[in-house]
Amino acid sequence: MMAWGPGCSSWDDSVDLANLEQFNFGEVPDDKFVMTTWHEDEPVHEVFEFSKFAAMHPTTEIENTLILHVNGNGKADEFTDMLKNA
Repeated sequence: MMAWGPGCSSWDDSVDLANLEQFNFGEVPDDKFVMTTWHEDEPVHEVFEFSKFAAMHPTTEIENTLILHVNGNGKADEFTDMLKNA
């Protein structure tokens, strides 16, 4: 999970905590571990490049990318194109 934008570290923390809570704050099995990063001060195109060329999971191949854009400013097509062209 890669969070981007102002205050995005709170999304990173929330996903980390949710993953830990799923396993009673104990050991998270490798295949259930959610890798998170946050990119508050980076241009979004760099996050998409990171997603395509550097992101990895320790035990699972990443086959799909989902863009969840919660701002609602109508940039879905722009972000989709940016990811395709990264």
